[in-house]
Amino acid sequence: MPVVVVVGGQWGDEGKGRIVDLLARKARVVARYSAGNNAGHTIVNELGEFKLHVVPAGIFYPEKTCIIGNGVAVDPEVLLGEISQLESRGIDTSKLAVSARAQVVMPWHRLIDRLEEERLGKDAIGTTGKGIGPCFTDKVARRGIRIIDLLEPEDLLSRMRSVVDYQNRVITGVYNGEPIDFDECFEQYQEFGQRLKPFVADTQAIVSEALHAGEYVLLEGAQGSLLDLDHGTYEYVTSSVPSSTAGGATLGVGIGPTDVQRAVGVFKSYCTRVGNGPFPTELFGEMADKLRDHGKEFGRGEYGTTTGRPRRIGWLDTVAARYSVRFNGLSALALTRLDVLDGLPSLKLCTAYEIDGKMVKTMPASA
Repeated sequence: MPVVVVVGGQWGDEGKGRIVDLLARKARVVARYSAGNNAGHTIVNELGEFKLHVVPAGIFYPEKTCIIGNGVAVDPEVLLGEISQLESRGIDTSKLAVSARAQVVMPWHRLIDRLEEERLGKDAIGTTGKGIGPCFTDKVARRGIRIIDLLEPEDLLSRMRSVVDYQNRVITGVYNGEPIDFDECFEQYQEFGQRLKPFVADTQAIVSEALHAGEYVLLEGAQGSLLDLDHGTYEYVTSSVPSSTAGGATLGVGIGPTDVQRAVGVFKSYCTRVGNGPFPTELFGEMADKLRDHGKEFGRGEYGTTTGRPRRIGWLDTVAARYSVRFNGLSALALTRLDVLDGLPSLKLCTAYEIDGKMVKTMPASA
């Protein structure tokens, strides 16, 4: 049976949750492989509406194993909150598994995220403020704290002693902020570790065993490909490592590239973007408001699942879409939100960019 990867082809919010929910019905394992609670998806099913930021969409099928992979930045408080919310509504979470290798979002990550945006002022990236960027920065710098470190108080104490002094020097010296209280943070996160312990597992082994048994594995992306560190509209991109592209999926769960049989790209029939950055087809005024607020009375307007911020709106950009198809190696496309365009007298598509008087049909690196 195949490994199928689902990725967002644009800047996120393409409707991946709906597509994953459909594909998950035949899967045995559903795994999140990147990002953190800076991305969210909304699932609507016979049980109601659910807004999830960390837990995979396959959680609504009790026979599925749902994995939060090593490539995900996990905020324990958010994850435990989602688990509690799901259980309170009768959803079985016993087959949820969290990678012991996943990075942990710590209080200093959220604080530094906010302080850095304040420092940048009008040049701010427009992050969600959830601490995901600083968490991945620490991962690459080898000073991160992982889920495995939370499970034993002695291990957590040792790891925190090695990094908290550095973080407080940054917070107080660079940003003139209030330092993190070591004891309070330690007590809180060792409690999180004990509550998470039943869910922590060697998720790479779980996925490998499923593949060996011929099971169908679905890898669930977050955010969008045009936010990728290398291929996105740098520097207005995500810091997620691995990225939310199809190529990042194998790293984020610990399998090889030859294990993937299909990559499905989800595209919205128009474009949206949250935060700052280039947006060639962006709309303003009445048309933007019309598209943004379509279905708002049913909770379906274009407002961020994570932040609640109004999304920027624009026509479909086929230059960016072709680019995304190429570097993801997509083998199938899913087009969403066509109903929003129903009834409009005319539609526009971007088929090329005009740069310095020349028509360009490829995505420039300077975007």
